[in-house]
Parts: sequence; C-alpha cells; structure tokens
Amino acid sequence: MGRILNASTLLDHGHRAGRRLMLDILEAGLRAADPYYATLGALCRHGDMLTVGGDLYAPAHSPLPGPEVIDLRRVGRIFVLGAGKGIQGAARALEETLGDRLTGGVVIDKHGTPRCLERIEVVYGAHPIPDEGCARGCERILEIARELRPDDLVFTLQGNGTGSLLTLPAAGVSLEDVRQVVYTFQIERGGPTVDLIPIRNHLDRMKGGQFSRCLQLARVVHLIAFYRPPSYAEMLASPNYRWLHTLPDETTFADAVERMHKWDVWETAPQAVRDYLTRGDQRHETLKNAEFEAMRSRVFFIFPPELGMVPTARARAEQLGLRTHVLFDNYTMLVEASQAGRIVANLALRSEQAGDPFTPPVALLSSGEMLVTVGQARGMGGRNQEYGVSAALEIGGARRIVMASVDSDGTDGPGHQFV
Repeated sequence: MGRILNASTLLDHGHRAGRRLMLDILEAGLRAADPYYATLGALCRHGDMLTVGGDLYAPAHSPLPGPEVIDLRRVGRIFVLGAGKGIQGAARALEETLGDRLTGGVVIDKHGTPRCLERIEVVYGAHPIPDEGCARGCERILEIARELRPDDLVFTLQGNGTGSLLTLPAAGVSLEDVRQVVYTFQIERGGPTVDLIPIRNHLDRMKGGQFSRCLQLARVVHLIAFYRPPSYAEMLASPNYRWLHTLPDETTFADAVERMHKWDVWETAPQAVRDYLTRGDQRHETLKNAEFEAMRSRVFFIFPPELGMVPTARARAEQLGLRTHVLFDNYTMLVEASQAGRIVANLALRSEQAGDPFTPPVALLSSGEMLVTVGQARGMGGRNQEYGVSAALEIGGARRIVMASVDSDGTDGPGHQFV
C-alpha cells in the first residue's frame, strides 16, 4: 500500500495528469525517507554475525572505518533505546533482524503514531512542546541504562523530534518551566531550532550528549535517522547536529543565556530557569568532543545523502520525463513556511508563463525545516499546510502547476496540542 492514503481524492479534480506525476514522485521520495527500510539497508545478519553500517553510512574520516561487525555469540544482552517521530520504523527493523537475540528496550514516539513493535516498549510523548510522557520515557530509558553491563550491546535510535520527545528536566527545573521556555521561544517568537538547542540542552539531563554518558559501560552503536554529515569533523563541529542527543555539544550555559536574550525570552522565563542557567554548574555541562571520542561507540546515519528523499524524488521525476532543479536543501530553508510557499509559487508561475527561470515541464524540489511563527494564536496545522495554503493563494487559476508539501517523519504540526 502506498504512503499517500487519499490518492484517489487528490486525483479526482484539478490538473489530473500533473497530480498523478506529483503523487508518483512523492511516493518514491517518502519510501526513501522511511526509517524502516533505511535501517534494514544498514543491517546485514548471517547467523550469529551482524554487520551494521559501513562507509556509506559513516561520516568520512571516522576514527574507525568500515562497518561494525558484531559476533552475537560474544554479546550479552541487546537493548534498543531511542526517541523521535516515526522512530518505531527503525526499531522494527532491529526487532526483525535481531529476533530472539533482542532483550528489549524503550523508544519514545509522538502521540498518535500506531504501535508496531513487539519486544520494544513504546512510550508516547508530545511534540513540539514536551509533556509528562516524554519525561516518563526518559526515566524508563535510564532504568535500563543503570543496569547495563560491559558485555551488553545497545543500539540507540534518534530522529527528528527527539529534541522534544527526549526531555527530562534538570534538577530544580520543572517540566512546566521547560514547556514555557520552549513555547515562548519556538511558538510565540518563531525562533529557529538551531538557537533553541543550546537552551534545551542545558536544561535537561539527557540532551547534549548526556544520553551517551548514561550508556558508556556497554558497547554502543548509534543509528541516526538523518542525513549523513560530509565528515566526522563536521559532525562534531556543526550546530546542525547538536539536536542529536547521543552526540556531543560544545555549547555552554553562557551560550544558552545568550540565545534567550537574543530572542527576548530571558525576562519572561521562569525564575528557576534563569537561576539554573546563571549558576552554570559544570558537573551538568553537556558532553564535549574529547569525552565522546573516548567512548566505546560507533555512529551511523541511516540516510546517506545519495539515497535520501530529495535525490530519490528527483531521480523519479527525471524518469518520468521532467527536468529537475533543487531550490533549497536541509540547511538553507530556515524561512517562514508562508514565505517559502509564496516564493516557490511565483517561481512556478513565472516559469509557466515565460519559460523563465525554469523551462517546463520541470519539477522544483526543496527540503528543510520551515518556520511558523504563531504568536498568541491557537489552532491546528503545521509547516506544510502553511506552505500549501500560501502557495495556493498565489497559483489560483494556473492550469499547469501542481504543488505539494509533505512531512517525511510524522504529522504536520502539533495537531491538537495548541487548540
């Protein structure tokens, strides 16, 4: 069954031929972004020998080259621990590959995602503003972590949404304190995730690499449902990876305070938050590069850029006879969703009417984390619906333009959380 469940409804009106092409392209891209298939591709088991990852999945110049080869006869217990939107797909691939050798585990997924796991416990939490389920899931992860032994093997899983789902507030800071800060910063102010990360990481007992600290007694393989960085050094240095909480974070308490001032969040933040960040207790600082590199672990990203959603969708569009252009990538689309929709819609209109800047028939593709500044408003929806509505207002009446926007790893926006 395809991933687009209402395909017949989408095809019964409008530019049907164009819509059929669009759905074909989206289906190809969404399958490439499916963590289940991506994780299966990174695993190979022959009897008691398990091979994980390899150069296709590891950042270039990683300390250990090649795949991680595991003799299951020399391993004690095996656990899967993680969090992220749609992360159950990756966990299911591990369940199927490991079979009875899997001891158990815990993953935290977003409310509303159907359960598909048998041996791994699923705890549901809220996104983008964390709730009690997120903290409860973290406590369950820590319960397993406290009992780990040197011969144990742990697979960690992380994907988009882990910044909210993996939330366990620091001592002296309440969950409601964290919720208030995140809501003000991200929902009311429209601040980007890259600036929110140092704040969240320093208000938490799991974030900023502290997840890895909990596991260091065991042998650990980190599987990350994100695009592989160009190099190991880039993975450690770039702010684009600090939301992955098994990886180190070189930011400081002072950076967290600076970001709160930058987005005018400091003065309205709960006193407990300001006190905790100002105190800056170094015993609770985030994991730094040197400590991480000394750990007994490997890191693999299950979405090699060559096999990702946009390259796969692009290849399918070209197979269907379309010219293709990639407008934005993951790191250059930090713009308001409504603005992005209008910009791309007008590029499409200009191309339809004048053959410039792109000559039809053409598919224009982009990816990245768009922003939606909500302010004091309430309602349902998310980035993709905002993009789609703003684009529709621009292309109304166009006969040969079809536009679509999809979320590759979950539902679009917070759903009922802010109604």
